[in-house]
Amino acid sequence: MKSGIQTLLILAVLCLSFTCKKESVTQVSSIEKTQAETQRDSINNYAKQYLGTPYLYAGNNPDNGFDCSGFVYYVFKNFGLTLPRSSGGYQNIGKTVKPEDFKIGDILVFYGYKDKNIIGHVGIICEANGMQSKFIHASSGKTQKVTINGLDEEHYTKRFYKCVDVLSLE
Repeated sequence: MKSGIQTLLILAVLCLSFTCKKESVTQVSSIEKTQAETQRDSINNYAKQYLGTPYLYAGNNPDNGFDCSGFVYYVFKNFGLTLPRSSGGYQNIGKTVKPEDFKIGDILVFYGYKDKNIIGHVGIICEANGMQSKFIHASSGKTQKVTINGLDEEHYTKRFYKCVDVLSLE
């Protein structure tokens, strides 16, 4: 009889220790998720400070102006992440993300305006909503400045190549 009680006590202790470990793993995962979301929000807020900054071919600073990749490069560099300085460099970088998994801070990659065989434009998701997401970018189009557009606008939908997560790779 005594050994049966001892066995039950041992099982109870083991059960409790596994439960505690599971809860601590959940708490750590929750903290990591909150930190990642905070970083994405910080990137978004930082990028929005430059709304209206003029477009400048090969520009990569707010004093002179930005081109699309210069803007993305500048924003992420502020957070310790060095990304390609040319839009073509985004063809094979990051983790490709499905539209239902788009997040603020992911990078949208587009084909060129005239040449649909090369990468020609990039922007940062600032409102994640699948293919209806909004993104901030340095536009060489009519606005000629850092602006926000919708991925669902025909001009961008037909040029969409992919979305990449570069933050989860750190």
